[in-house]
Amino acid sequence: MATTLEQRLDRLETRLALQDLTSDYCLGFDKRDMGRFLAIWWPDAVWEIGPPFGDFIGHEGVVHAVEDILWPAWKDSTHYTTNLRVTPVSLDVIAGICDVYCIGNSIEGQAQSVAATYTDRFERRDGVWKIARRKVTMQHFSPLTGITLSAPQ
Repeated sequence: MATTLEQRLDRLETRLALQDLTSDYCLGFDKRDMGRFLAIWWPDAVWEIGPPFGDFIGHEGVVHAVEDILWPAWKDSTHYTTNLRVTPVSLDVIAGICDVYCIGNSIEGQAQSVAATYTDRFERRDGVWKIARRKVTMQHFSPLTGITLSAPQ
């Protein structure tokens, strides 16, 4: 338990940094901003998306997953993360878990709904927090039959 003011401040700064990483994942992906998206990962990170997409290692794997598999499959998407809980493992390692809901249109125009849980290992290296490992556990990945997602007219 943090007792000094400096320790308490570090805990608050850490929590805010982890919330930013979680948000930048969603914003980077949905706004198709690879710079923002890639900045949240350590160069040796592991992204376990699992079936049907696979697992990806390092920046090269993350870029491949996004640019060659995911963005080509999604015409547009909006991710929402919630319920972020963090548990210290050590001074520079935090275990995290949050839920995600994503809604969007496939490249064919089919509305899709996805719900999943992200289980994370955040690591602080040289004073900077990033994701070292993210495991995606999907609850559903379903077409929204008969629904058209479009901007207001």
